[in-house]
Amino acid sequence: MNRYYNRRNFLKTATAGTLGALAAGAPLAGFLNSCSGKQASADAVILLWMAGGMAHTDTFDPKAYTPFEKGLDSNRVLSTFPSIPTALDGISFSEGLESMASLMDRGTLIRSYVAGDLGHILHSRHQYHWHTCYEPPQTVSAPHIGAWIAQELGPKNPVVPPFINIGQRMTVGEAEELKAFHTAGFLGSEYGPFMIPDPSAGLDAVKPPAGMSFSRFERRNQLYTELLDQNAIGDLGSDYQKESFKRSMEQAYMLLKSPEAKAFDLREEPEEQYAVYNTGKFGLGCLMARRLIEQGARFISVTSEYEPFMGWDTHENGHVRVGDMKKLIDAPVAQLIKDLDRTGHLDRTLVIVASEFSRDMVMEGRPGAEVLHQVDQPDVINDIRNYGMHRHFTDGCSILMFGGGIKKGSVFGKTADERPCKTIENPIRIEQIHQSVYHALGIDQQKHAMVEGRPFYTTPDGVHLPEMALFT
Repeated sequence: MNRYYNRRNFLKTATAGTLGALAAGAPLAGFLNSCSGKQASADAVILLWMAGGMAHTDTFDPKAYTPFEKGLDSNRVLSTFPSIPTALDGISFSEGLESMASLMDRGTLIRSYVAGDLGHILHSRHQYHWHTCYEPPQTVSAPHIGAWIAQELGPKNPVVPPFINIGQRMTVGEAEELKAFHTAGFLGSEYGPFMIPDPSAGLDAVKPPAGMSFSRFERRNQLYTELLDQNAIGDLGSDYQKESFKRSMEQAYMLLKSPEAKAFDLREEPEEQYAVYNTGKFGLGCLMARRLIEQGARFISVTSEYEPFMGWDTHENGHVRVGDMKKLIDAPVAQLIKDLDRTGHLDRTLVIVASEFSRDMVMEGRPGAEVLHQVDQPDVINDIRNYGMHRHFTDGCSILMFGGGIKKGSVFGKTADERPCKTIENPIRIEQIHQSVYHALGIDQQKHAMVEGRPFYTTPDGVHLPEMALFT
């Protein structure tokens, strides 16, 4: 199957699942109030999403460094940057991550995340799997992890949306596939993400459209609600979904009128502090996340933004582009951790740095489950554009975690030092990652909804356990 065919069929099935979710009735009667009595080590989450496939060997799990030279054997190249020391003895990061390396004594590094075998490599499929814990396609629209958390724990501050997504436009390539997992699915719109595509214009997201007075906005909102009640604007699904949609609008309207809306206005930040975060859209997203955590946000995702063949999606010229990406993330991620720590918020905020899978120069997929190569990589490198991790690798990925009860100065798992640089100790999969997040928040593994008479768990079948070795 070619790449276009896979994408097209994923879109068809994802759209069918979304429509099925809208048609479904209320799932709430089937919920277990599973967090009662369970002690939590965190009450908020920030997911820093490295969209596009961040190579572990060129970031948090460096191997032997082979500098570029013409005539270089591709199979010799394991890392294209030299290693640098971290604050944790014996643990190195890749050059360009010096600020984050200085904080390694405050968090846990997972070096053994194994991405799913989904039949073929496709970013939107693997991102769907990472964010929902379910392999696409599904017969219903699976909720994003942020939506489950929003539904179970609710907002910390009633005027701040409990689930906020910063940095991802829905107008770029694979936009419809991205929409398939940026959703609360059958849980209802009120638990879906409050989208801030560009943090530098964040305040505009909570203002009436340009040229519209606030009083006119109020009248239009009231009229829209009346039409929705009268079922006069088309079929929007079940009564439950309509009511959930109305509640999501009411929540946005409440935010619009609140003083907390200033958290979205980065111009309020002192100039010196703003400058540290201002490496681009992702850096400013980290700044907005910090400001929103201070105002009571529950789950925030800040993405480097997925756009095919951009950012971490390094199908060519990988060494140069990864160097550029490190400049965008290193200072703001480190500053976010330091700011949260300084103000006392890190103790109760779980911060996660992750990507859908890793990359390798030679292998596509993983040993025993190789897939069709999507990148032509020469055996002998004569051009700098071929020097980099250009193929998708799923058998050894790195995840960083800070705060929220996570161990400090710890490394979990190990990958091989020679190609294939695969996981050789303590493999951990997406089900365990999700359950570890839920555990930190005090949400039981049996949390589920009844959808069309069947239980739908936060992780498939509700049988997976958190990885307790990650916690203090």
